[in-house]
Amino acid sequence: MNQGITHGRFITLEGGEGAGKTTALDYLCARLEQAGIRVLRTREPGGTGLGEKVRALLLDPDHTGMHADTELLLMFAARAQHLHEVILPALERGEWVICDRFTDATYAYQGGGRGIDVQRIGLLEDWVQQGMQPDTTLLFDLPVAQGLARAGQRGALDRFEQEQQDFFTRVRDAYLARAAQYPDRFRIVDAGQALEAVQQQLGAIIDGWLEQEQKCSRG
Repeated sequence: MNQGITHGRFITLEGGEGAGKTTALDYLCARLEQAGIRVLRTREPGGTGLGEKVRALLLDPDHTGMHADTELLLMFAARAQHLHEVILPALERGEWVICDRFTDATYAYQGGGRGIDVQRIGLLEDWVQQGMQPDTTLLFDLPVAQGLARAGQRGALDRFEQEQQDFFTRVRDAYLARAAQYPDRFRIVDAGQALEAVQQQLGAIIDGWLEQEQKCSRG
């Protein structure tokens, strides 16, 4: 175990339905903890007691009449609490925060999927985050039809999962546009491959992170 790794890092996992982020999150956290890194695992919407209540509202399939603006504001309300209660304190303690979705998901789902102007999303992002961004974003990308087929095997669908395929096509396009806009932050993972192949991709990324940390610890 390497006791010299103390630098906090904020890593987010993004992707459409059925992309395998939860399984990838398990693998990432296990590998990092084995390397002696203190890891905090969290998710959006959610991550706090208040945020989880907001998550329940957002995902409840009974709320079919929720306006897109309401959805957007609830996302950022939960995010503000998440940042101040969980993410920022953990980073200050030197922990690595691994988060299942963050603001890129808002640009993808509420921007691409719902059609909300990205400038409006940007105003809320600036207000809530004040320039704070992930260090690295892993985008788990796969064909929409493949992802929806996987999601359909998990059981009852939530409010987002019940959307039509064209909605998720717009979401995927928005994610890929974000990755093209911020190539230094994004790493695209081919999530359409078998689990072993996905983990090989992740392993190479993790090895790169650990090498960087070793260099930092040596000064």
